[in-house]
Amino acid sequence: MDMELIIAIAIIAAVLLVLLLASGYVKAPPDIAFIISGFKKEPKILIGRAGIRIPFLERKDNLIVKQISVDIKTNGYIPTLDFIGVDIDAVAKIRVKTDEEGIKLAMKNFLNMREEQIVVALTDSLQGNMREIIGTVKLKELCTDRKKFGDEVQGKAQNDMNALGIEIISCNIQRIDDEKGLIVALGQDNMSQIQKDASIAKAQADRDVAIAEAEAKKAANEAEVLANTDIATRQNELRIKQAELKKMSDIKQAEADAAYEIQKEEQRKTIEITTANADIARQEREIELKQKEVAVKEHALEAEVKKQAEADRYAAQQRADAALYQRQKEAEAKQFEVQHAAEARQFEIEREAQARKAQAEAERYAKEQEAEGIRKVGEAEAAAIQAKGLAEAEAMEKKAEAYAKYNKAAVAEMMIQVLPEVAAKIAEPLGQIDKITIIGGEGSANGVEQVAGNVPAVMAKLFESMKETTGIDLAEIVKADSYDAKVNRNVNLTGLDDVHVVVEPKETL
Repeated sequence: MDMELIIAIAIIAAVLLVLLLASGYVKAPPDIAFIISGFKKEPKILIGRAGIRIPFLERKDNLIVKQISVDIKTNGYIPTLDFIGVDIDAVAKIRVKTDEEGIKLAMKNFLNMREEQIVVALTDSLQGNMREIIGTVKLKELCTDRKKFGDEVQGKAQNDMNALGIEIISCNIQRIDDEKGLIVALGQDNMSQIQKDASIAKAQADRDVAIAEAEAKKAANEAEVLANTDIATRQNELRIKQAELKKMSDIKQAEADAAYEIQKEEQRKTIEITTANADIARQEREIELKQKEVAVKEHALEAEVKKQAEADRYAAQQRADAALYQRQKEAEAKQFEVQHAAEARQFEIEREAQARKAQAEAERYAKEQEAEGIRKVGEAEAAAIQAKGLAEAEAMEKKAEAYAKYNKAAVAEMMIQVLPEVAAKIAEPLGQIDKITIIGGEGSANGVEQVAGNVPAVMAKLFESMKETTGIDLAEIVKADSYDAKVNRNVNLTGLDDVHVVVEPKETL
């Protein structure tokens, strides 16, 4: 129980101590110095900072350290060095010194004093110093150099203020009056002198102005003459330059015109060359088209020639049959044939004439159809090329399948189809002969028979060669076009692995 009481008492004592110290907290503003004294030998000075004053043991005093204005008046006319009484009004700016020595002196003289009290305490001393300085200067110096007078008053009074711990910041003269109005007279005299100086200065200025105006006019006239001369010179140079530029422009224009004509001529030549090239290209294209037309015509004529050759072959066969029949009847009616030979020959000539007429009509109709066919061929040529490729591919595929199935029978069929073309190609050189001159002949055969016999001989050699190489007898194939083959409609071909081939006769024209 005693321990708790002791603790409580200690807490209360601590709280009271804290409150006591808190009540002693002070903070000095920047323009007032707090002087804390009593506990220590030397007082503590606080300016613009905080501190602790121990209650009941220390005291706090105030000292104003801000700037203070003090009016200094002579309060009557004070004679100057030249014995002229003057009344002067001035203002001095003072403040307490804040260094250690100055603050101690100020504490002894102005502690806890208000600003008005400090002003009253310092006014007498400052006025006395200003009266002393007035007696050492003349009136004119006092009027013309007030700053010097203020500095002398400040310097004189500062010696006394140092003993009080006061610093004089500045001293400014506000007003100066004299008893006799001499300051005004000095001002008038000065004004007269100033007016005199002003009149003289004005006259001199007028003179200088007149001289300057004359010189300016002279300089202006000279400048004008020079300017006019320069203008004339420059205008002359301008005209010369314009003439040169005009000359150059004319030359350039002439060169441009010549260049234009040259370019125009070059363009004309280029156009002519291009036109000629276009004509040449067009002619070449026309030649290509004509060549294609000729090729088409050649194919058409080739087809017609093939048909005509087949017709001639059939006609020749018919004539051969008729000749054979006629030779068979010659033994029986030789006398009758001799009598009527002329008639038969006439009849034969008429038949040949009719055949030639029919052939001419057929050729005319073929050429008319050819012209129509050329037009249609041109229209169908593009589609035919594509269709031809597709058809050839399909045909080759089917032929490949057929060849795989039928082997030599297909080969025989192909040979049967190309036999007329082979015969035509063998006989083609005879068709190119325009004129033949035959001299003599070997044995009983004459020259005509030898020439005509070349074609069957070549065909026979060809059949033998094909039979030896492929095993197919082309002679039997040829017999397929004989009367027996046409009637019986069958031909046995050897070398085809005993394949029976049925050959259909071609239609006659």
